[in-house]
Amino acid sequence: METLNIALPKGRLGEKVYALFEAAGFPCPSIKENNRKLIFENKEVGVRYFWVKPSDVAIYVERGAADIGVCGKDILNEYRPDVYELLDLGMGKCDMCVAGKADFVDDRNRTLTVATKFSRIAKEYYAAQGRDIDIVHLNGSIEIAPILGLSDVIVDIVETGTTLKENNLVVLERFLPISARLIANKANYKFRFSMIERVKQGLKELTEKNK
Repeated sequence: METLNIALPKGRLGEKVYALFEAAGFPCPSIKENNRKLIFENKEVGVRYFWVKPSDVAIYVERGAADIGVCGKDILNEYRPDVYELLDLGMGKCDMCVAGKADFVDDRNRTLTVATKFSRIAKEYYAAQGRDIDIVHLNGSIEIAPILGLSDVIVDIVETGTTLKENNLVVLERFLPISARLIANKANYKFRFSMIERVKQGLKELTEKNK
């Protein structure tokens, strides 16, 4: 039996995603063992899972190191990897938002300064409004940018909004729903079509039940 290489995002989302694969009939018991291994294989069902940083899943899939993987719609929109998007798993739901101080008022006569790690998404969002912006690209602790005067607003993923509240910020606009997506390498999808489709259908049935 051929082996399907599957890239899973490390962390809570990845554990939920693996549970979905397991329930769909693609288990790998060794993944639940308490160790530091990153690659887990079950030859009986023909799957090999490996954990990678969530933002790297699409790279592994695009370059063919993984046949399929699971990553957020935010990653797909920001980096535009050349992959097939096969299925919305309905997990890891959140929204891409504009956030800032509660008393923020947008003065359209001047350039808006936006702090974000999602530069492409932010540029496209504001370009659609014809709004001039200055992007400050940050990789972490984006919430402090408006507080310290580095930016007027931020563009970031918001799930519960707790971090924003704790930093005295509010959501000003929600504009892009995010969730986990099943993606496939384009060449490998053709070569391993039947196996990939079997996985996809198994996951699809479960996600529709869970709606």
